[in-house]
Amino acid sequence: MSKMKVSLFVLCALLTLGLTAAESSMQSPMTFFITSAGSGQGADLGGLAGADKHCQSLATAVGAGKHTWRAYLSTTASGGTPAVNARDRIGKGPWYNVQGRLIARNVAELHEGVNNINRMTALTEKGTVVHGRADAPNQHDMLTGSMPNGRVSSAAGDTTCGNWTKSGNGSAIVGHHDRWGLRDDDSSRSWNSSHGSKGCSQQSLVSTGGAGLFYCFAAK
Repeated sequence: MSKMKVSLFVLCALLTLGLTAAESSMQSPMTFFITSAGSGQGADLGGLAGADKHCQSLATAVGAGKHTWRAYLSTTASGGTPAVNARDRIGKGPWYNVQGRLIARNVAELHEGVNNINRMTALTEKGTVVHGRADAPNQHDMLTGSMPNGRVSSAAGDTTCGNWTKSGNGSAIVGHHDRWGLRDDDSSRSWNSSHGSKGCSQQSLVSTGGAGLFYCFAAK
């Protein structure tokens, strides 16, 4: 091989390495986001599997598909299938938003500590701010089906819109991503457990102050 061919080969190899490094540095630091859109069918997300798929699809569209994404949703025990707690399916952390801002270091900080979820940090996968109570329309209700500790509710009645398969009657526990409600109390300020929705249809979720949106976390 001539010296010229060797030089060209080395140059091409260096350029390839440079491009690979550049692409790597441009990958999103995001490991947490709010869905920019819901299912369009209210709280019927196709169960946990459908919700996870939605998270994965949205993340992939913005270059963050290398992670395994999980919807922050709990489900109740049904037909021999055990209950699922949202906190147990999202990995160990830490989690960052699309801007690289820390949301929480671990599961304990997310639920028992002081996390960094608020209107200006709980962004969509596209980096957009989700409307809060001070905006029109208000979309601060996030579907969770969870108690403040991230576990499924033991209360009677529907708290998960039929484990995320209903788009009519029913109810689901929601949290406020902007930490602002009708009262100055813990539930109104809760990011994951503020109140139940009026129903499971898209119209019902909108009338409650939401849009069928939910949190997505990178489990790994």
